Amino acid sequence: MLYALLCYNDEDVVFSWSQEEDDAVMARLNVVHDRLREAGKMGPSLRLVPTTAATTLRKSDPPLVIDGPFAETKEQLLGFYVIDCADLDEALAIARDLGEANPGGAYEIRPIRLFLPGAFEPSREAAEAGA
Repeated sequence: MLYALLCYNDEDVVFSWSQEEDDAVMARLNVVHDRLREAGKMGPSLRLVPTTAATTLRKSDPPLVIDGPFAETKEQLLGFYVIDCADLDEALAIARDLGEANPGGAYEIRPIRLFLPGAFEPSREAAEAGA
């Protein structure tokens, strides 16, 4: 079963980390990532830019486009993983491992089903911006 692990944290805290602090968190996460890849559990994983870059389309009549994230919250959605697990217990175990590597916030675990797989290679600029 596929699960989405939605990563929530206080973006003011996360994006205030020094490069060294961010590198240390990413190094700890990469240990978990490598283990998941070796086990064939790791799917796409993305880190989102701050909510100040977000645009929301409100599905009203007529639709309304606004700057900013969908909702005001204490913690923001900062990224997500797609993982392949036997069951919720395995997804929780993976979320715990990721949580130990990445301080603060929460992981929301949601079963997903493939809607439209899409297969594209990101542009070089997009790939570099996500690095």
